[in-house]
Amino acid sequence: MPKPEKRFQSGGIEASIFENEIQQNGKTLKIKKVAFQKRYKSAEGWKSTYSLDINDIPKAILVLSKAYEHLVLNSDSDVAKNFENGEPVE
Repeated sequence: MPKPEKRFQSGGIEASIFENEIQQNGKTLKIKKVAFQKRYKSAEGWKSTYSLDINDIPKAILVLSKAYEHLVLNSDSDVAKNFENGEPVE
């Protein structure tokens, strides 16, 4: 699995930014995607889930906000500009 470009964590809540390549109109474009998960330890070891408890929600908001902030402040790609302008990526 590729390493994330950036990772934001609060307790067991994590948002990681990855760079992916897509094909659009015959061009290869690099876009950023955010993966989100909650990690917890069970009797069998570490596990991941996408379900949140009520106390996880503020942490999820925080890490997703930080990921969004990083993407907006550090983006110079045409794809990111299209997203900001509301144009779809096909």
